[in-house]
Amino acid sequence: MDTEVVAEFESSLRRLDVGRTKTTTDEFDDALADVVSRPAVGAPLPFDRVSLPDEVTVSPTPAELEASATGVTAANFAIASYGSVVIRATPEGTEPVSLFPDRHVAVVRKSDIVPGMTEAFERLGEDIRAGRDSAVIATGPSATADMGSLVRGAHGPKDVQVVVLTDR
Repeated sequence: MDTEVVAEFESSLRRLDVGRTKTTTDEFDDALADVVSRPAVGAPLPFDRVSLPDEVTVSPTPAELEASATGVTAANFAIASYGSVVIRATPEGTEPVSLFPDRHVAVVRKSDIVPGMTEAFERLGEDIRAGRDSAVIATGPSATADMGSLVRGAHGPKDVQVVVLTDR
């Protein structure tokens, strides 16, 4: 992965006030523990040698989702120029894990960070042609200023953390 693309992603995350952690698969458990508040819910992580700890409820009920402080999801890829993470919708409906809790922790492989929207649309096009026709593109904490001053968490998480896996 081009180090300039990763540096741009980190810069975009800083601009958005998004926490970021780089870690290896061997140190993933400790890195995740540092950014997860309990109770936590999550969607299974599709990465080799990493998984969610037992304390993170996978396939949460609506009540568990509503009571959760943190939601942990895999990002299929990230867009460096925007600091966005792309979370593919699943048949199981796991995308609410990224939207309902006050804190969203997105896990993405370093090799899955693309430079910009052109590359993102190419990746999304591949997904759509493969029959996966829905994804959430999340850029920073939810925020609105519709009623005056800026309010975070109006339509989604107030806090976002990104964990970048530096190896597979």
